[in-house]
Amino acid sequence: MDTSSHPFGYRGQIPKTQIAPIRIMDHVWIGCRAVILKGVTVGEGAIIANNAVVTKDVPPATLVGGNPARVIKEDIIWE
Repeated sequence: MDTSSHPFGYRGQIPKTQIAPIRIMDHVWIGCRAVILKGVTVGEGAIIANNAVVTKDVPPATLVGGNPARVIKEDIIWE
């Protein structure tokens, strides 16, 4: 997960970064090596596939995967 809260740059020059939270709702499944970028909200009951790179919000009960992550299936149910 990346919130960009660790700015770095060259000596005497640290760039301004915009910090944004990552929000993960209840009952979410995140596959191994998935990357979730700053400002993203993952909706309740969502699944993020292995190795996915999530660059925008994931709706509730949705399966996403790929780089960048895209919707694979909607209205999913899992236990």
